[in-house]
Amino acid sequence: MDYRSPLARVRGLGSAKAGTSHWWMQRVTAVALIPLSYWLITFLNLSLNAPYQHTVEWLATPLNTLCIVAWVLAVFYHAALGLQVVIEDYIAAEGIKIVAVWTVNLSFLLLALAALIAVFRTLLIG
Repeated sequence: MDYRSPLARVRGLGSAKAGTSHWWMQRVTAVALIPLSYWLITFLNLSLNAPYQHTVEWLATPLNTLCIVAWVLAVFYHAALGLQVVIEDYIAAEGIKIVAVWTVNLSFLLLALAALIAVFRTLLIG
């Protein structure tokens, strides 16, 4: 039995089957960012107060590198998901909505790559 209205059937509207995973990933990244933010705060504290070489040595530890990289990936993915929801909720024109979501996703992908390159470049040069 189909519970959609005739207009929804014609337009192909209905369950997108992706909303649950999108909602779930926002929650997973939010929870993951709680402990990972400890490493970011420690890293920022070292960056501002410790000598450069000490900061690089701290970052060169595998656990610290892994946590900073995980934080970068989680925070940019979480931000992209959040902005996608805002765009989908508040932009009515379908074409503008699609372009805006693609632009946000591409921007956050480039920012995440830049942050990862900065982390690994610091390790290689430092």
